[in-house]
This record gives sequence, C-alpha cells and structure tokens, in this order.
Amino acid sequence: MTNRRMFSVLAVAAFAAFSASPALAQGKTFTVGVPLPLTGAEAKFGEMKKQAYQMAADEINAKGGVKGTKLAFDIQDSGGKPDTASAIVEKFITINKYPIVVGEYTSQCSYAVAGIAEKYKVPYLVDTGAADKITQQGWKYIFRLNSPAGLYAKGVFSFFEEVAKPKSVAILFENTDFGTSTSKSMKEYAESHGMQVVLAEGYQAGAVDFKPILQKVKSLRPDIVYMVSYLMDASLLMRQSKELDLNAQAFIGGAAGHTLPEFLENAGDATEFCMSASLWTPQVKYPGAAAFDANFQKLYKKAPSYHAAEAYSTAFVLADVLARAKSMSSDDLRDALAATDMMTAFGPVKFQAWDKFTNQNRMETLVGQWQKKKFETVWPKALASAPYVYPAPRWRDRK
Repeated sequence: MTNRRMFSVLAVAAFAAFSASPALAQGKTFTVGVPLPLTGAEAKFGEMKKQAYQMAADEINAKGGVKGTKLAFDIQDSGGKPDTASAIVEKFITINKYPIVVGEYTSQCSYAVAGIAEKYKVPYLVDTGAADKITQQGWKYIFRLNSPAGLYAKGVFSFFEEVAKPKSVAILFENTDFGTSTSKSMKEYAESHGMQVVLAEGYQAGAVDFKPILQKVKSLRPDIVYMVSYLMDASLLMRQSKELDLNAQAFIGGAAGHTLPEFLENAGDATEFCMSASLWTPQVKYPGAAAFDANFQKLYKKAPSYHAAEAYSTAFVLADVLARAKSMSSDDLRDALAATDMMTAFGPVKFQAWDKFTNQNRMETLVGQWQKKKFETVWPKALASAPYVYPAPRWRDRK
C-alpha cells in the first residue's frame, strides 16, 4: 500500500470515529460547511448564493432554529477552482468535523467536492453543479437538488415542438462539464427531431472576442442560436451578436449566465428578447417563492436568480433533514436526506433514482425571456408571466 493510500485509509477511519456527532439541543449551533466561488470569474454567482444561504439561516433562526438549535453556514472561498474546493471540504470534514456539506457552483467544483464527500461518507447536497455525471456515479452520499444539465432544456424542447418548430440550430458552448453536458442534450434532441445542427462548437471560457465564431454562425443563418455560457461570456456573445447584425428567430441560453440580473447590466439592450432555459423564476407558483423574491430584493436591492433560489431552498431542506434525523451522525443525516419529500420555494424536493441517476431531484424546467429589462417566464404557457415574443425582431427593426 502506498503512503498516500495509507493516509487516505487512516483519514477515513479517523473520521468514522468522530462522526457520531451530538444531537440537536437548545442554544447550540449546527454548522454546515459551504465552499463557494467568492472571487474569480464565477464570483457573482457565489455572492448571490452566499446571500441566499444567510437570508435563509436568519429566517430559520428567527423562528427558533431547528428544535432550538441555530443553523449556521461556514462559507469559504474556493475561487471557482476544483482543487481549492476539494481542500476546503476535506478540512470541513476532517478538521471542523462538519457531518454534512452543501454548496459550490460550477460542475467541476461540485464533482470534485462530491468525490471527497463520498470518500469520507459524508452527505453532500449539490444545489447548482449540473453536469450529469455528478449523480451518475452510484454514489451513496451525494444528492442533488437542481436538475441535471441534460434536462435543463426540457422546457425549450417543449417550446420548439409546440411553438417555434425550428429547422436549424447553431450551438455554442464553453468547454466545461456544464457546457458539454448541456450542449450535448441540445445536439441529440435536434438530430433526433429533424433539426439541422449547422454548427456545434465549444470555446474556451473567458474569451475576449467571439466575433470570429459569430461570423461563422451568421454565414450559416440558423433559425436558433443556442448558447451555454456563464455570465461574462453570455454578455459578450449577445453584445457582439448585435454588433455583427447576427439575426436569428431566437437567441436562447442554456441557463446560467443568461438568467442573471448582471447579464442585463453587462449586455444592455442586446438582451432584449433573448430567451433562456431556467430552473426557477420569481413568477413560479411554488409556496414561498414570491415572498423569497420580495424579501431578497428588499434585503439586497436586486432580483434573485434561480441560483439564489437553489441556495435558499437548500437551507430549508437542511433544516427539515436536521429535524428528522435520528442523530447528527453523517449516516443518519444521509438517511434523513434520502427520505426527503417536501415543498420549497424552488419547488418540490424528493430524491429518486432513474436511468443512470441516483439521489436526484426531478423538476420542471422553464423558459424565460428578457422583455423590457425584466426576465419574464414565457413557457410553459400555464406558468407564463408574459406572452413570448417569437420570432425575435431583426436588430435593425427594433426601436
């Protein structure tokens, strides 16, 4: 046995010895470790999630906490780097002795954290990392609140079938786990439904100029331009599409950057009529969703994205798990997490196994559209807050 493997085995054994944490008690605090990108390219996402976790903890504690125990989050900056996120979570587990972890943003970081949590047999509730593979490993201690990336565009597919009926699509995506998973599902859908995929091209995240690839898209004249991008890339892609007079029946984002308030700030009027898949909008009818939206805006002076709703609802799932668990040991928390069946502001939460997924929550996905500086829900029709605008007017025809 190598020294490294020996250390790993001893570390797991040592953790097992202390994992039987005390039960909840009046006046105590239960702390949950949360790695988040608070610096770097994904800092805007991390900041919003941090605010949502804190807001939820304050609400829960203001009502007496969980059986008298206060809920607290130890939020530490991963910088959006998988190695840093892994190191933070290993410290949470072996030094801080937290029996459960949540958080992270990108799929790469979430996948790295999941590997650490599974190794130490500590439950990890993923709430944003979307790459399909995160819940396809057969891991016992890994659960996911949000939809897997491959299902993000379910609402978009429904919109295609019932309204748009496009004949061609160009797919641009960043070369990350999230970008690859999400774009793959669109490509497979298009090819199986008779749509011509005129281009499916990845790019390096953080590019400074997308005009060469957008010129290529313009020459191919697709009905749909589908982009899977984080905030800065999503903003630049739309600004440069307008500058190049690249027109399509619709520009559609695969969630992430196209849904954030900062997308509007960065891309300005180039966002108008841009659509995006989304997992949540303030207009959904789930109990508590409207109050969450209103309170978040009052507290932080900005609208929450679905990422904030994920973090906020994760805190309430945790509170429910703590209240039901037989003890605060990782195994009992895992069992309580597995038995979760509740409604949150983000929607229903119940972890299930299907196809290759395990411990995966199922949920409906939406289509939003930026209209007059507001991200409106436009599909499914039953959940719409505004009528969709399709096809989008050509740039030169807009006032």
